[in-house]
Amino acid sequence: MLKELQVKEKVVGVKQSRRAIREDQAVKVFLALDAADSLTSPIARQCEEKAIPVVWGFTMRQLGQAAGIQVGAAVVTLLK
Repeated sequence: MLKELQVKEKVVGVKQSRRAIREDQAVKVFLALDAADSLTSPIARQCEEKAIPVVWGFTMRQLGQAAGIQVGAAVVTLLK
């Protein structure tokens, strides 16, 4: 499942992900299990409102590596 993050167009981070969701550009959102709830909960609610699939089950480190960045990522969003 993380291979999707390596090959598809994406944005990394809370601000960019919220913008992509708001502008109907998101097709799937990956949220890190070990990220602060204050970061992930609003995004999860926003996804629920727009019927965007949310994937949990990875750490920030795993998401960051899969997205090709050197640091952890709380949120990675696949784009249309």
